[in-house]
Amino acid sequence: MAYVVTDECVDVQDRSCVEECPVDCIYEGDRMMYINPDECVDCGRCEPVCPVTSIFHFDDLPADRARFGPINAEFFTEIGTPGGARKIGRVGHDHPAVAESAS
Repeated sequence: MAYVVTDECVDVQDRSCVEECPVDCIYEGDRMMYINPDECVDCGRCEPVCPVTSIFHFDDLPADRARFGPINAEFFTEIGTPGGARKIGRVGHDHPAVAESAS
């Protein structure tokens, strides 16, 4: 797994990362963005443009945000690897842990 979006993105969804991503691997859920681990090429361009410091390389995830590695990966269980976020647009749901978290 390469980069991971964490809790600081919940209810923010700035989309700067989406504009910067050269492979279109950042998908939009209802409350946060998710990086598809199978499509991410580990370029790191998304990390510095995130205004809320929500994106980390998987290997650098702070301990208190480690659960977001699996959350990002599991988000794609249902939709798979569509080959680009623009193809499907807003997904229309979130991972259950994000959907159930307090705003």
